[in-house]
Amino acid sequence: MELTREYLRAHLPERPEQGHKGSFGHLFVLAGSRGFTGAAKLACEAAGRSGVGLVTLGVPRTLGDAMAASLLETMSLPLPATDAESLSFAALEPALQFAADKQAVALGPGLSRHPETTAFVHAFVARCTAPMIVDADGLNALSERPETLTAIQAPCILTPHPGEMARLTASTTAEVQRDREASARRLANSSRCVVVLKGHHTLIAGPDERLAVNLTGNNGLAKGGTGDVLAGLLGGLLAQGLPPFDAACLGVYLHGLAGDLAAARFTARGMTAGDVIALLPDAWRTIGA
Repeated sequence: MELTREYLRAHLPERPEQGHKGSFGHLFVLAGSRGFTGAAKLACEAAGRSGVGLVTLGVPRTLGDAMAASLLETMSLPLPATDAESLSFAALEPALQFAADKQAVALGPGLSRHPETTAFVHAFVARCTAPMIVDADGLNALSERPETLTAIQAPCILTPHPGEMARLTASTTAEVQRDREASARRLANSSRCVVVLKGHHTLIAGPDERLAVNLTGNNGLAKGGTGDVLAGLLGGLLAQGLPPFDAACLGVYLHGLAGDLAAARFTARGMTAGDVIALLPDAWRTIGA
């Protein structure tokens, strides 16, 4: 199935006129570490453009003040940190407790590959009950013990690029790229998660055999930070109550469309991840939302 504006308009999250911020979901973002605070910032700012009502960033305690000052529209939850200023395994219980009544969780941007943080990811995804998107270092952690994927009970979206897909499936990037559709389908079936295989003509594969291809986007999106933008956007859509497959389709299309608008304004060479965030409202307008 090729994604179209008409299809996506039929799957927009409801937005009642009498709604308030509590009506549109609360997203919990677990992201950031020393040297990678930008990933957390981009994910939260993109979530804010998704239509979600509230966003809270769970961040290593040592980075909390800096992130709070940078993200004026995002609440923060300082969590136990390692000596390397990443999430400690001691963050597990407070993070699970906070996530318990949230509508969605976005896990992974800039978390780092610290061993304690990796252990946190394995335990968190196995026990979290809120719908999740797992991205970036969340996927890197899972690739060290892929069997953890089968322990995920909550509705979940995985967002690998080809290299991450290769690590998750014990294959090579070349093998993934040789048959992207088969790779996406296999991981969706084995994990029972929706899989977003990023790249030229991003694929969305569901565990129910549905497959969608997205034709928006351009090579200006091949820059650091744009994946963090997609993670925040998808998390915000999940938090508004969309099923994972629908959230993935809408988010991928909007992300690519905002990228096309950014390329038209700034050129593909000159556009940045921040430009994609800034043009998400225009993308929404273009599809008639």
